[in-house]
Amino acid sequence: MDFLHTFINSFLHLDKTLGDIIADFGPWTYAILFAIIFIETGLVVMPFLPGDSLLFMAGSFAALGSLNIGLLILLLIIAAVLGDNTNYFVGRFLGHKAIKWKLRGRQLVNPKYIEKSEKFYEKYGVKTIILARFVPIVRTFAPFVAGVGEMKYSRFLPFDILGGILWVSIATLAGYWFGGMEVVKNNFELVVVGIIFISILPIIIEVIRNKAKKA
Repeated sequence: MDFLHTFINSFLHLDKTLGDIIADFGPWTYAILFAIIFIETGLVVMPFLPGDSLLFMAGSFAALGSLNIGLLILLLIIAAVLGDNTNYFVGRFLGHKAIKWKLRGRQLVNPKYIEKSEKFYEKYGVKTIILARFVPIVRTFAPFVAGVGEMKYSRFLPFDILGGILWVSIATLAGYWFGGMEVVKNNFELVVVGIIFISILPIIIEVIRNKAKKA
């Protein structure tokens, strides 16, 4: 049980244990990171995995020479796009059934997250696919809701690819450029909050613009 607990804890907090993962698994670290990003964006029942902070930390280790920054960004963009596409098609073909799935009497898909994602679509339309990339939880549910709502795939895909490129590149390169600073290392939790704030800045700007138009 101790081993299982340790494994699950490491899996859920990979952003904090990435150094140990790199030391233990070497090149296989790329596959582990790929899997985490794919699962976080592709499985609607796993929205709690690290996303922004994991990308930031991966970029930090790339700056130290532990990972190749070019290969890292390429693989994680592919993982993010494949994850979203998987989520979209699950929503498209199994969406209404998936919402009712239960485990021990509890719904696997939290209705509150679905509602939150739907409100995003009401406000921002198709731009939600890009903006949601930078918002934890909503990032996982936005493609699922797009599938449930039967958004045209030809409309979904280009925005999804662009969002994946922007999210992975910005978060990973931020870690690559700033992760090695002592002030960042000593205040990682605050840095993560800062990353989240910066990542939702486009949404804040969009809200201000909409209010300005109404005024």
